[in-house]
Amino acid sequence: MRKIKKEDIVNTVKKLYMDAVISLPEDVSKCLLETYKKEEGLAKEILNQLIENQKIALQDRVPLCQDTGIAVLFVEWGFEAIYEDGDLMEAFNEGIRLAVKEGYLRASVVDDPVFERKNTKDNTPCIIHFEPVMGDRVKITLAPKGAGSENMSALRMLKPAQGLKGVKDFVIETVKNAGGNPCPPIIVGVGIGGNFEKCAILAKKALLRKVGESNRNPAYAQLEKKLLEEINSLNIGPMGIGGKITALAVHIEYAPCHIASLPVAVNIQCHSARHKEAEI
Repeated sequence: MRKIKKEDIVNTVKKLYMDAVISLPEDVSKCLLETYKKEEGLAKEILNQLIENQKIALQDRVPLCQDTGIAVLFVEWGFEAIYEDGDLMEAFNEGIRLAVKEGYLRASVVDDPVFERKNTKDNTPCIIHFEPVMGDRVKITLAPKGAGSENMSALRMLKPAQGLKGVKDFVIETVKNAGGNPCPPIIVGVGIGGNFEKCAILAKKALLRKVGESNRNPAYAQLEKKLLEEINSLNIGPMGIGGKITALAVHIEYAPCHIASLPVAVNIQCHSARHKEAEI
């Protein structure tokens, strides 16, 4: 068995958060550049500003966006890795807390969502999805998720009879209703199957895939392609001012579900598709 120390968790999470908010993954940056070449007029100028913003953020080590999000972590924990330094969740939250303090990040989490809405002042607690895996390693993927895009996301429990058409209609309807609010060009994560909560997690996890990397199942890969074409025909365009490209990609993840259900979730990500990963 391999022991994982608290300081390893804290330092890794802190670095991931501080790095994620100032720089985009290479695949996202590359896709934005390719999109810039395809657009014209004001849409092209908007994309130029988004690309320039990336350069400034990385050069000056300041956040890409003032909304540094709520920290969402996907953690693959090896069966042969053990943690004996107290409260594991506190270790993850301490990493977030230090990143906010040392990186001067905006605190955007309230402890009570309905009544007092008192700010926790350090962006904790973070949201963590654990997955047990083979081996003795711990892989952490951290995605700061801003509210602008998150608020435009949706979930619907379709009837199985609604089938493929129902899925497509719901995804397109969600993007159309979102308009320019999630700061396009967006990435559309779609979760299909599982149950009420599972499809939502699948949709968020789909956003972590490299931009344009197709689903391994040919049928779902084809659906991703068709949805992307339809979304880009909506003429919402960069930042909602109209244009050829509304979405950089559509990524679908799916899971088995109950015979009486067809759960579908759409999690929208803004052009600032921030996420970083590391292994301990």
